[in-house]
Amino acid sequence: MLDLFLSAFITLFVVIDPPGCAPIYAGLVKGASHRQALTMAVRACVIATLILVVFALFGENLLGALHIELNSFRIAGGIMLFVIALDMVFEKRTQRREERADKIRATPEIEDVSVFPMAMPMIAGPGSIATIMLLTQRAQGTEQTLVVLGALAAVMLLTLVALAAAGPLMKLLGTRVEAVITRLLGVLLAALAAQYVIDGVKAVMAGV
Repeated sequence: MLDLFLSAFITLFVVIDPPGCAPIYAGLVKGASHRQALTMAVRACVIATLILVVFALFGENLLGALHIELNSFRIAGGIMLFVIALDMVFEKRTQRREERADKIRATPEIEDVSVFPMAMPMIAGPGSIATIMLLTQRAQGTEQTLVVLGALAAVMLLTLVALAAAGPLMKLLGTRVEAVITRLLGVLLAALAAQYVIDGVKAVMAGV
């Protein structure tokens, strides 16, 4: 169970990327009071968690309704995560997040950024939704599913901490350290994504 928890935790941590969300959030809430920033951080994490839990528990039924096989989803999800990993290695993901944040900042009437863009798509985006569905579908039984959800809760708690301490955290890490961490996490995610694809292809070949 510990291995499952660590695997799920690392995968979700890399995909959701709390250290990467922190500087974006710090820029979005610039000018807001500490209490306002904290309230929006809590709201964003709660909404994102609810979205991910819904997909974790009911994603398989959704796939069934769309007549999509689990192995097909594994392969597609693995490819999607691999693309995200490449973006992290070459810093394209951070660049897109910053561009999205600039658009939000350029619209003065939008003050609450907790739902958009923080909860969706920055935290509960396509990559994290695909990841939580893959993890819960690989889990065997209720106990393992609860372990995966526990890993999700731990990552979301760290995300909340990162958002709440976004300003001081950025001063502590600096842009260079953040870039190094992002690239290392990207390489790790690429390996995990490749494993998802390999598992899916093996299952398809075994069923032929």
